[in-house]
Amino acid sequence: MSRVALVTGGTRGIGAAISVALKNAGYRVAANYAGNDEKARAFHEATGVPVFKWDVSDYAACGEGIARIESEIGPVEVLVNNAGITRDAMFHKMTPQQWHEVINTNLTGLFNMTHQVWTGMRDRSFGRIVNISSINGQKGQMGQANYSAAKAGDLGFTKALAQEGAAKNITVNAICPGYIGTEMVLAVPEKVLNERIIPQIPVGRLGEPEEIARCVTFLASDDAGFITGSTLTANGGQFFV
Repeated sequence: MSRVALVTGGTRGIGAAISVALKNAGYRVAANYAGNDEKARAFHEATGVPVFKWDVSDYAACGEGIARIESEIGPVEVLVNNAGITRDAMFHKMTPQQWHEVINTNLTGLFNMTHQVWTGMRDRSFGRIVNISSINGQKGQMGQANYSAAKAGDLGFTKALAQEGAAKNITVNAICPGYIGTEMVLAVPEKVLNERIIPQIPVGRLGEPEEIARCVTFLASDDAGFITGSTLTANGGQFFV
């Protein structure tokens, strides 16, 4: 029977592309989302991927959501921690609420989700965890002290947990996308995109969500069993580690 894959933030943008790619690769996919019922419903109708609503910053809600998925679909063997938010502000204007909302979703959300499936993965001696970080977690970005801190934390989480999972055939890897042509990025004024963002990308274009999805599909596969604790950078040459 095909493996079960859970994608957080899996109904829009990069997450939607990941959900579809995993389904096309033969996984039984569940897509989590937090708030936009209309978009989630449209995604489900278009793809047939079942959708489940909860906030990854809420530990108890994560447990309840995963229990429902495992009851209806099966044990989660592949977890893609993709859900994320931004609350951008220059640091001198950043509020504690803006800081905590981003940290709680983009970093603590990884703990909340992964902790719920970890024991099952250990018991079955198999697991694939892919954490979607960001180029801004690698290089930092002004106006995003909260986001950059959380995404950098995702990388430390990945490296530490990979060491714990290795003996149980659980791999833990991260992907750091650069600027991807999602709804959020394409909402940036065209002049800003063309004059300030794209010129910084050596390949001369935005990435496509499907390009990140293909990275996830590889890391989730049996072919990637010897890769763990790694960060796959997909940014068109904008930043090298």
